[in-house]
Amino acid sequence: MNYNTQNAKIESITEKTLIVGIDVGSETHFARAFDWRNYEYSKKPFEFRNTEEGFLSFKTWMTDIMEKYGKEVVIPGMEPTGHYWFSLGKFLQDNGMKPVHVNPHHVKKSKELDDNNPNKNDRKDPKTIAALVNEGRFSYPYIPTGVYAEIRSLSNLRFQTQEELTRIKNRLARWFSIYFPEYKDVYGKLDAVSGIIVLKAAPLPVDIVKLGAEGVNKMWRDIKLRGAGLKRAKTLVNAAEHSVGSKEAPEAARMELKLLLEDYSSYSSRMDELLNKLEEKLMEIPYIDKLLEIKGIGMITVSGFIAEVGDIKRFDNPKQLQKLAGYAIVANESGKYKGESRISYRGRKRLRYVLYEAAISVIGKNEEFREVHSYYRTREKNPLKKMQSVVAVACKVLRIFYTILTKGVTYDGTKLLNDIKRPQLQTA
Repeated sequence: MNYNTQNAKIESITEKTLIVGIDVGSETHFARAFDWRNYEYSKKPFEFRNTEEGFLSFKTWMTDIMEKYGKEVVIPGMEPTGHYWFSLGKFLQDNGMKPVHVNPHHVKKSKELDDNNPNKNDRKDPKTIAALVNEGRFSYPYIPTGVYAEIRSLSNLRFQTQEELTRIKNRLARWFSIYFPEYKDVYGKLDAVSGIIVLKAAPLPVDIVKLGAEGVNKMWRDIKLRGAGLKRAKTLVNAAEHSVGSKEAPEAARMELKLLLEDYSSYSSRMDELLNKLEEKLMEIPYIDKLLEIKGIGMITVSGFIAEVGDIKRFDNPKQLQKLAGYAIVANESGKYKGESRISYRGRKRLRYVLYEAAISVIGKNEEFREVHSYYRTREKNPLKKMQSVVAVACKVLRIFYTILTKGVTYDGTKLLNDIKRPQLQTA
């Protein structure tokens, strides 16, 4: 049953339903109670703290109203204000209530309906939120539990760690541009192992020149590093000898590079630890191994997908997932005018990013997906532009993930091509 349509949401609100609008704050929340006709039961907003005592007093307040007016079900509605709603939402869920979210944009646009005043306060917002809930203009938030909560938290940590690594790499690139611009000609990657080993002992070009090619090569031989020898050492020393890098503030430059390399090593180790833990948790979910069998799909993609989607069985069809990712198609038509369609971008940004990266990966590494991508771009009827085709492939990846995780089937590249190609094209 699809319980996520507006009709189904409106149908869930009856004469026995108590609607509670909550204005969520960092420390203090305000609530107002209404019936299905928007008649208010609360004489003034109920104020409660973001503590156990405050939550219990809020529950008692709702229970008293329900008993007084003969209500059997309560629907608490709130805005998803950052992370401040997490504790309250979990408390309500654990106590048998199903909290719902209203779009902050809708609250902002509809708050003037009652008094034609854009004023915003703790008394007005709960009423606006409750009115939107009563109209079925809400969504059911997903609060993951068990292994899905673990994967989401670990995935968030991985994204944060990746952002820090990117910042450190950018700062390293800046350092090299100032003090040793020729380094990038010797090493394509700033984090090359043999180069970092030398930089830890000889940060500046003048230090590398003092060390000499023999000294650099000996450093590599002592740790039995493969792939770097005397030829590479001579190239590095020669680049240092002819460096045009700044020679000012050498002590500060050495310290800056030392700290950057330490940070890079620390975050790299953290990333490896997180990836190992993610892989361990992912194996607890059925059919994950079947996703990893798809050429071009790796553990990072799968972990990002599961972290954003959670338990996939809560979705009735892959179109709901497509909407969650912001890949729903938005038409641009009016009368005889038909403009170019686009995706909605309304949904989980990270899920959209994960699917896009997955599409780029399978197009580059998987023969079947590469052929699908080519077909989308060259078909006679409605050929797609390159970026449109990538989005179409991302949606195809999403549907394949949904089918595998819900039915336990094995990926079949031949079936993928047969599903995509039209019979008349196959005949031709």
